[in-house]
Amino acid sequence: MLVGLTWLLVFQCLGEALVHLTGLPVPGPVVGMLLLFVGLRARGAIPEALNAAATGLLQHLSLLFVPAGVGVMLHFGRVADEWPAIVAAIVISTVLAIAVTAVVMRALVPQPSDAATLAGGPAVQPPQEDGER
Repeated sequence: MLVGLTWLLVFQCLGEALVHLTGLPVPGPVVGMLLLFVGLRARGAIPEALNAAATGLLQHLSLLFVPAGVGVMLHFGRVADEWPAIVAAIVISTVLAIAVTAVVMRALVPQPSDAATLAGGPAVQPPQEDGER
């Protein structure tokens, strides 16, 4: 597991260095995650040590939210003062995320008639009522 954690930290540091050198307006860990993804795709498989480290982190993911909860409670007065803006940001971003996901899914997932045509079969016809035959 230590080897897997080391690889995760190496890619995070590579991302941080790349952002620092290029001035990209993206967080370094995000760039590191992208580099890790590209490396894993090029390799074609996930190393066992990396898989074990990722599984261990995912099993204890809820613990990583504790510092954020403590920070919210530490600044509770500010949150209480600015709650309308916070709620609006949460609602708007959630609606936008759902809408973008729907558009992307619609573009990427073949429709039922497209799937049958792609498979070489006839297009799916809707069921007919008795009087329409």
